[in-house]
Amino acid sequence: MGSAPSAGFFQPLKADDPAVVGGYRLAAVLGAGGMGKVYLSYTPGGRPIAIKVIRPEFSEDPEFRRRFQQEVRSAERVQGLYTAPVIDSDTEGAQPWLATAYVPGPSLAHAVARHGALPVRSVLLLTVGVAEALHVIHGAGIVHRDLKPANVLLASDGPRVIDFGIARAADSTALTSTGVSVGTPAFMAPEQASAGTVTPATDVFALGQIAAFTAIGASVFGDGPSHAVLYRIVHEDPDLSALPEELRPVVTRCLSRDPADRPTLTEVIELCNAASEAPLRQGEDWLPQAVAGSITERLQLPAPAPTPPPQPPTAPAAQAPNPTEISPQSPAPAPSAPPAPAAAPGFTPTGVAAAPTQAAPAPRAPAPGAQGAVPPGYRTPPPYAQPSYPQPSYPQPQPQYNQPSYTQPTYAPGHSTPPPFHTQGFAPGPPAPPRPRRTGLIVIGTVAAAVVGLVVLGSLLPDGTGKGGGDKASGGGSSSGSSQQRPDPQPVSYQGIEMPQNHQLMFADNPPRPAEEPTGAGVLYGHGDLFYYRDTLFGDEKFGTANGKLVLLNNSEKGSLETCRSVTRFTEKLGLDQLTDGSQVCVLSKAGHITLATFRSRSGAKDETRFITVDLTVWRNADDAAKK
Repeated sequence: MGSAPSAGFFQPLKADDPAVVGGYRLAAVLGAGGMGKVYLSYTPGGRPIAIKVIRPEFSEDPEFRRRFQQEVRSAERVQGLYTAPVIDSDTEGAQPWLATAYVPGPSLAHAVARHGALPVRSVLLLTVGVAEALHVIHGAGIVHRDLKPANVLLASDGPRVIDFGIARAADSTALTSTGVSVGTPAFMAPEQASAGTVTPATDVFALGQIAAFTAIGASVFGDGPSHAVLYRIVHEDPDLSALPEELRPVVTRCLSRDPADRPTLTEVIELCNAASEAPLRQGEDWLPQAVAGSITERLQLPAPAPTPPPQPPTAPAAQAPNPTEISPQSPAPAPSAPPAPAAAPGFTPTGVAAAPTQAAPAPRAPAPGAQGAVPPGYRTPPPYAQPSYPQPSYPQPQPQYNQPSYTQPTYAPGHSTPPPFHTQGFAPGPPAPPRPRRTGLIVIGTVAAAVVGLVVLGSLLPDGTGKGGGDKASGGGSSSGSSQQRPDPQPVSYQGIEMPQNHQLMFADNPPRPAEEPTGAGVLYGHGDLFYYRDTLFGDEKFGTANGKLVLLNNSEKGSLETCRSVTRFTEKLGLDQLTDGSQVCVLSKAGHITLATFRSRSGAKDETRFITVDLTVWRNADDAAKK
């Protein structure tokens, strides 16, 4: 372990920590946070990596898993100079995890807590580095949402931003849907603290707070309970009295309460260069000597835990093995042989101590009583055991995790029973052996089956088939199949939802919140039930669904659940020029949700970030209750 663990940077693994994650053998604990625990490990080539294992309470939430998978796919595309790249991941396992490159440096929070505020030049270099990192992260369709000093690491050649996009996976899950916002209160933006729309400008606000925190050594909105800090962020101005004069232009603009007044990341870099007396160049001397010393200390990495020798399966000594379990490589049992004198400790039949991972020279039966000759505490490895090396995880077939928003099972019209087992993925069991039956029982059974068949056939006929409606009048057994259907779900309305460009909604969310589209990698419109996409190069704007179908209603059609079920002019996207104030669009998602989206307005052409405003009326799982 070296001297590093004594400094507290690398904590030893505890009893409840896993020894291996995804084939990577863990060496130490790097830290823990609200989302999970971070461990140190190594690739097969010896490069150190940081593995973040998600907490079980998040892992058990299906909505978190869906969003976490999207965020990991997006994060894998982020390859900036000031970010820690994603190396490996597993989003489908029992406990999801994410591996990134290990950065040998303290976090900004640790450096300021230990050494105090940093000089102006270091603050400016930190700010431009984080701005470049955010530019790459936003380019991948990700808003960090939790940019704070603990998520900025100080490397020898500049800062590194970590954990980008992971906080969004926890947003609107079972753990946060009760009104708890995702993010660190002291570094939230006003719109984030008040549950508003999160955009890239949200990260710019956090960047201004980080710059001020680095220069002052404290938060500009003060300390105290979370609700008090959030109130000051939303309603009060920051305390910049101790901020160096050179940093005031960039920090003041970044901390604008209105997102539209905040600078772009390019403008942030320009303001920092204008505030510096010399050109800003990242180098080995960008940090004070005391802080740079922490980097050297973190290079003394602990070695990975040794691989334990393989353990053979144990069985009761007095129980003879099953003959079917004996293989040509297994020694034949000799329960009736007389005991032989025990060998001396350390003695083997060949006279040489056996290596734990070395195979036996020949598959022959051992001498009687040889098991009693094994030295105390030694376990004989199984035949032909191979040495174990830590391997990275590769995609393995995993059981698909059923999402609650997937299509519900539907049954044949008029039936309330599920389809045969073989259509549900279950193999029919072997037929029961024939049993003797009496002739009288066969005759009675045949007659009974015929009567039941006639009743079932009658129930399948539509109402009114019998002339005069005799069945209805008599109140007989020809009840309509629709009477056994579930009632229509109650509609839920959401007014004035603002969707920024390249954002999407999921109707299963309550309330539906705009989220960044995971664009790229061949996916143009993300995976949302409803999206607003704008091509910044050609100005093309689309309103549509990537997870179902939609219909634009005309003026003579009244927006309702019945109308949305009956219309068939299906498409997947509409040009924004086809919509005016009050236009109604029926959206039928593959998950079975039906939504009436009413278009209200769009932002001005001069706005840096375009957005549209819509009203939604959602009937969740309406397809399952449809009477067809």
